Amino acid sequence: MSDPFPQGYPPGLMISAPASGTGKTTVMLGLLRALAEDGLKVQPYKSGPDYIDPAFHFAAAKRPSFNLDTWAMDATLLAAIAGQASGAEICIGEGSMGLFDGVATRGQSGFGSSAETAKRMGWPVVLVIDVGGQAQSAAATALGFKSYDPEVPFAGVILNRVASPRHERLTRLGMERAGVKVLGALPRRGDLALPERHLGLIQAVEHPDLEAANQGYGTFLRDHVDLEAIKAAAMGTVGTAGTAPQALPKPPAQRIALARDAAFSFTYPHLLTGWRAAGAEILPFSPLADEAPASDADLVWLPGGYPELHGATLASAETFRRGLRKHAETRPVHGECGGYMALGEALIDKEGTRHQMAGLLGLVTSYEKRKFHLGYRRAVLQAQMPGFGAGAALRGHEFHYSTILDEPDAPLAQVMDADGNPVPETGSIKGHVTGTFFHLITGEKAESKASEEASAA
Repeated sequence: MSDPFPQGYPPGLMISAPASGTGKTTVMLGLLRALAEDGLKVQPYKSGPDYIDPAFHFAAAKRPSFNLDTWAMDATLLAAIAGQASGAEICIGEGSMGLFDGVATRGQSGFGSSAETAKRMGWPVVLVIDVGGQAQSAAATALGFKSYDPEVPFAGVILNRVASPRHERLTRLGMERAGVKVLGALPRRGDLALPERHLGLIQAVEHPDLEAANQGYGTFLRDHVDLEAIKAAAMGTVGTAGTAPQALPKPPAQRIALARDAAFSFTYPHLLTGWRAAGAEILPFSPLADEAPASDADLVWLPGGYPELHGATLASAETFRRGLRKHAETRPVHGECGGYMALGEALIDKEGTRHQMAGLLGLVTSYEKRKFHLGYRRAVLQAQMPGFGAGAALRGHEFHYSTILDEPDAPLAQVMDADGNPVPETGSIKGHVTGTFFHLITGEKAESKASEEASAA
């Protein structure tokens, strides 16, 4: 297969770690802000399907962040998304989980690990290691990650949660002995943690003072990391400007009314970029502000988010619900995850309070009876949904804690996890209304003809 990433685009780095919870997001945000303050045009990326982190990246770098996902995306789409770095001077990617963590069954172009993304882009890895409770022994961890896959370029490590100058000196001695370059050492500081809830970080729009936090992260990184060494370590190239717009996902309609507020905020950035690049108009509206979707929209799209935190507000949003129902009489409405729940009959919050939703589908979900749903999804549509015809195969990701109490409508798709095992959350269709629990990442190329026919219809 020809290399879809020719020379000529900005070099980059992958910020990764041995495991989740080691501080890589704090390092990522601080590095984005510090480099931007130095006058560099920094292009952020997120490896994997996480849809919360890119909004934090955007706030730190002042440039939209995009997901790169080797399980869900083929090489052409990866190249198109990577090509969004046109005009940037350096790319910084943030990994998911541990560096080599992925799924067991190969997807469209890989297993979904951050190491695959780094290798494909040619980005050297900066490994953030939590050295709490150890000193020289941390070098064994670093050496193992450096040598596990020799094809993954390795720049060095940033030591995190260093307890004292003596602790730092001993840890650096171990790294020197192992031949691992130390790019920085961050003292232990409890005030740098980002607020979290049950799905990980809170949304960027909910942070009480994200700008001040990013300034603090930037100063912290500048004080304790060798920024010049970081910039010098960047390598690799990404994308081609010529393929960027054309290979991105096509819009499911011309005029798309998109719910956009604290309850509905999770849409993958490459989707919206692709829709706009193809000429679609995005018409934002806020259900929480009781706004109706544009009356002349061709499609209403309710993304995922946290409707369970706003059940009473949504239940009383009569203008929103009336406009939604009017639209659904003749034109398509689609919801994913939180948006799907909002299209249902009712949503029960964690206190057990039942809130009336739009009632366009019969779905009833509960957060009182929590059940964890996490993982990649491959769905083969049994009926048409906006942008895709029956039989089309879609790739997406599911992440929520709700339990289905009732899902009486016709199933929308046959849904499987990354290994091909059936998933009971199949989505629903009723009239012009469809919904899925997974967040759409892309359709598979083999089904592009069916997708194009559906879009034209």
